Amino acid sequence: MRGTAVVLSGYGPVGRAYTDHLLSSGSELARLYGVRPRVAAVRTGTAECLPPDDGRPPPPRASWRPLLPLAETLQLTGAAVLAQAVPSTPEVRDQAAEDAIAALRAGVHVVTATKSHLLSHWRQLAEAARAGGALIRISGATGAALPAGDLARVGVRGLGCRSVRACPNGTATFVLDRLAAGDSLAAAVAEAQRRGIAEADPTADLSGSDAATKTRLLAALLWGWDVSAVQTHLEGVDEHTVRTARAAAVAGRRLRAVATAEADDPHVVRVRLEETGPGDPLYALAGPEKAVVYRCPEAGDITVSGGRSSPLGAALAMVKDTLDVTAPARTGFGSVPHLG
Repeated sequence: MRGTAVVLSGYGPVGRAYTDHLLSSGSELARLYGVRPRVAAVRTGTAECLPPDDGRPPPPRASWRPLLPLAETLQLTGAAVLAQAVPSTPEVRDQAAEDAIAALRAGVHVVTATKSHLLSHWRQLAEAARAGGALIRISGATGAALPAGDLARVGVRGLGCRSVRACPNGTATFVLDRLAAGDSLAAAVAEAQRRGIAEADPTADLSGSDAATKTRLLAALLWGWDVSAVQTHLEGVDEHTVRTARAAAVAGRRLRAVATAEADDPHVVRVRLEETGPGDPLYALAGPEKAVVYRCPEAGDITVSGGRSSPLGAALAMVKDTLDVTAPARTGFGSVPHLG
């Protein structure tokens, strides 16, 4: 077993859940995977701290020191990974990109749940990773605990996937089902927020923007698209959707916000409201569940569904990615170093 230092950028709900899981499950991760990731530094926009190396969580923010340049923090901690859990907002996009590019060029792997800089700096991130011999993993940005990114990156490799059909936004699915059950749009959104499914501002979820973003990233992993060049065409959930959702329910069908991308229609992602019926894996979704269908003409459709839509779900996806980039070289079946 070897220890692996991680510098964590962002200490909101996802960052805290990531830190807490590494603290509580470190021994088990070490036993199973031969590596024990440890958060050696936590950074926010203005301050940072070096958590104690004795299993205790980071101290209260009042005791944190002023933010050092990232290169200094990486060197001071001997970090192998930069984990990004900052909000996917335009305000932090450029800084997130700058940090990730600097880390990658220095040979530090990047694990991110932040989407904004992936959309704007995809090529620059890839070039920096090649230059530094480092890896980027984005599971937390493509569906939280749903392993859609893993399937797109390696799971359907060589199977001839030609299109993606997905409901990658749990909030939209939950709201549409509540509308069908008789809720108003405002009541459905409020319930999603009360349960911790929807953000305080659900605009990206209801407009289709978030579903399009995740599908853009999946398409880039599948077919090498430049994410920043992808055009999106969106049909959102609004007050006019209430009647459509209820009419679909009366007919025994379910309305879904479906994102699609096709290899033969490059750099285009569409999100449309579709009626789905029994037998369709998107029809079967319950509550905030998500699903992605990879259509492989010769191998057959391959579907992944479920996955927790929550800060913990995104944090666990980051933990999985951290293990992926730091685990010792494997032989044999390549699963876990040992059992028992």
